[in-house]
Amino acid sequence: MLAELKGLNEECGVFGIWGHPEAAQITYYGLHSLQHRGQEGAGIVTSDGEKLTGMKGLGLINEVFANGKLKELSGKAAIGHVRYATAGGGGYENVQPLLFKSHSGSLALAHNGNLVNATQVKHQLESQGSIFQTTSDTEVLAHLIRRSGYQDMKEAVKNALTMIKGAYAFLIMTENEMMVALDPNGLRPLSIGVMGDAYVVASETCAFDVVGAKYERDVQPGELLIINDEGIRSERFSMNINRSICSMEYIYFSRPDSNIDGINVHTARKNLGKRLAVESEVDADVVTGVPDSSISAAIGFAELTGIPYELGLIKNRYVGRTFIQPSQSLREQGVKMKLSAVRGVVEGKRVVMVDDSIVRGTTSKRIVNMLREAGATEVHVRISSPPIANPCFYGIDTSTHEELIASNHTVEEIRQIIGADSLAFLSVEGLLEGLGRPYEGETRGQCLACFTGRYPTEIYADTVLPHEKA
Repeated sequence: MLAELKGLNEECGVFGIWGHPEAAQITYYGLHSLQHRGQEGAGIVTSDGEKLTGMKGLGLINEVFANGKLKELSGKAAIGHVRYATAGGGGYENVQPLLFKSHSGSLALAHNGNLVNATQVKHQLESQGSIFQTTSDTEVLAHLIRRSGYQDMKEAVKNALTMIKGAYAFLIMTENEMMVALDPNGLRPLSIGVMGDAYVVASETCAFDVVGAKYERDVQPGELLIINDEGIRSERFSMNINRSICSMEYIYFSRPDSNIDGINVHTARKNLGKRLAVESEVDADVVTGVPDSSISAAIGFAELTGIPYELGLIKNRYVGRTFIQPSQSLREQGVKMKLSAVRGVVEGKRVVMVDDSIVRGTTSKRIVNMLREAGATEVHVRISSPPIANPCFYGIDTSTHEELIASNHTVEEIRQIIGADSLAFLSVEGLLEGLGRPYEGETRGQCLACFTGRYPTEIYADTVLPHEKA
């Protein structure tokens, strides 16, 4: 489904490179491949070995670095960031990487995720005299590093990481090294590759394909990588590992050509569609997926049932960013601008509409109506994930319980609200079977919190949801 239309958004994507003479240019292309993870802001910080230079702005990556601005960033190393600005958390000051300069050296930070104890730690730091320049929880780590008391940067970073909790994939850069850290639950994807003599780090492996890097491996939960001119070394900042990668990375967020933990995203989504067909087969004439993330699941559903897959819904790729707005009213207004039903495909047909999730239900209702207006005689909605009934505290802009339709309504009630002839969600068991990750245990290494309400970390009373940051 279209994230900008239904209020399901990931906070950001990160990219870093060390040891390449055109580090800024490579980072630009890497961020371009991660643009789907955030379209509200972008930035790059480079190091030439003596100083850090940063540039950032609001907008898409090609807008921020238009008119040759990229030439102003020189150096052999860079970290970059694309951001989805959740309501209340926008503004230029919150665009990353965050860059801090002092007499003892500079520090740049790029972060994907959300810290569940950020408010608590921030209050403690402010009581000790810290002054924050942004509303981003990323800045908390910078203050913890500076106040650690360790002269050695690696030890300062390690100490700081032990004091934060939640989801984080961090890129940390000084003049002479880059550090990479993934939280002990591994909630966010993060991989490392090589490009000649250079090391590359990215939120998704699709970025490696774009820049011509070779994938080496995923960064492990609780791992700290130190990259400099001498090479790369791995250390642990936490041994309390509980692998819990976000299920929505497979279901929705990541690009289909990315691999997460050795599993191709397109293949995973196709398998979810097949499992969905096993659990909720229906008599119909045509299967269609809601572009873009649901197409793979729709293909899997069609393949298993034998019902023909057709492009019953077309995405308009030329709608300007004016229509990509966080407010509900503009999301609703933008549905028909972003999607069109193909009358020649659906007219007189019983249609299976496969989608990846339902958040509020408003967009699903409009698409069902759109298909009916185009002549569909029946519309059967099939969702390739379990009902999202709980908010996410780890960097996804899901709503409060009150706004989540599955938190307040039964499946039958949701069916009536969206106007479908039938509605079925994938079961949690079907999700785990479809993903097929080779992990033991009840969750098989997945975070299922938005479906089950069981969170892999402690959730603090003062935890602020991503969309409630102010």
